[in-house]
Amino acid sequence: MATKVHMEALSPTMEEGQIVRWLKAEGDAVSNGDILAEVETDKATMELVARGDGVLRAILLPEGGTAPVGDVIGVIAAEDEDIADLTAGAASGSVQEADSSPQEEGHDPSAGDAGAAEAELAQAPEPAASESGGRVKASPLARRLAEEAGIDLASVAGSGPGGRVVKKDVEQAAAATPAPSAPQPPATPARPAPAAWSDAGAEEGYTEVKVSQMRKTIARRLTESLSPVPHFFLTIEVDMARVLDARARINGMVERDGDKISVNDFVLKAAAAALRQHPACNAAWHDNVIRRYDHVHVGVAVAVEDGLITPVVKHADRKGLVQISREVREMAGRAREKKLTPDEYTGSTFSVSNLGMFGIREFTAIINPPEAGILAVGAVEEIPVALGGDVVVRPRMRVTMSCDHRVIDGAQGSRFLATLKGMLEEPAAILL
Repeated sequence: MATKVHMEALSPTMEEGQIVRWLKAEGDAVSNGDILAEVETDKATMELVARGDGVLRAILLPEGGTAPVGDVIGVIAAEDEDIADLTAGAASGSVQEADSSPQEEGHDPSAGDAGAAEAELAQAPEPAASESGGRVKASPLARRLAEEAGIDLASVAGSGPGGRVVKKDVEQAAAATPAPSAPQPPATPARPAPAAWSDAGAEEGYTEVKVSQMRKTIARRLTESLSPVPHFFLTIEVDMARVLDARARINGMVERDGDKISVNDFVLKAAAAALRQHPACNAAWHDNVIRRYDHVHVGVAVAVEDGLITPVVKHADRKGLVQISREVREMAGRAREKKLTPDEYTGSTFSVSNLGMFGIREFTAIINPPEAGILAVGAVEEIPVALGGDVVVRPRMRVTMSCDHRVIDGAQGSRFLATLKGMLEEPAAILL
């Protein structure tokens, strides 16, 4: 019995997925649990596995194509099983058009895309073979590729079930066909160079950058946050002299093991310890109730090529600086390679975003719902301050807390920041 290959929800927040590449080709034997394709979700690149045994008879969504969760993107069936109804039905309505690639100036976007062409070909009648007068058995994708390459399907030997022509057969035929030589353009007479540069007749252009699944999700989530969530912001300045001194001494002890503690590790540890003392800030808005968590899971904003992802340090209040540092460094590395699992980037109860390494002195961050707060951390700077009646230069850092006013009031947020400031200005207080 045929098995439909669906675009599965490979992350908790995934609404659609994009095929990065198919690891199985049409005509390949497939067993339950085999990896069929790599799919780009809103957070990472995940593996799509087969849910049945047989042959991958049809690929209905080409590489680079995007489809909503639940859509049929392929069919697994026996070699001689009739799947015409499945392929036509899926291609005619459920498979979303593939995203077009970035357009160069002057390119005509009306030429269509792979997803629409695939849908049309899936419903089109198969042409008669030129030699025998019978119908040529070929997959929709093979038909499209053959048409684009100008190849007669009747001349291609099919390697699929029952002699069906599949993608790789057309590709092999195209590789064996010599490309026609391009006509040489007529020579144009040389023209004298202009006396001076002029912008007369110059064309203005732009480059369109394809939006990744992650960037789409970031746009949707931030809109969902900033529009309905009533933000307010609290900023505090922290003297970081003792953190820098403690960091230097701790690194002297742990560098032999390959560890290196950062200022951000101190901020994460202090924030987790402060959240334990202020459960009103370790909370979330859920319709008619405020949920205060018994655990402290801190999300750490990490910049990646396509945007931002927040690996989560689970039970951060119970972990030491070295363990926090190792987890953040390891997860950040895999986040940039899109190899985090959903469990590693979901479930945070509070978040920290640090732009200090870019020289940003102060900024505000948008809350990641349903969390009620996020900490925006700026750079540590040497600045003159009044101390004991004298002006001295001290390492200072500005921290801004974004609060969901439905959950956190100004006084509650201020008390949390006061505790955080006290722990950073006297790191030993983190251990209390």
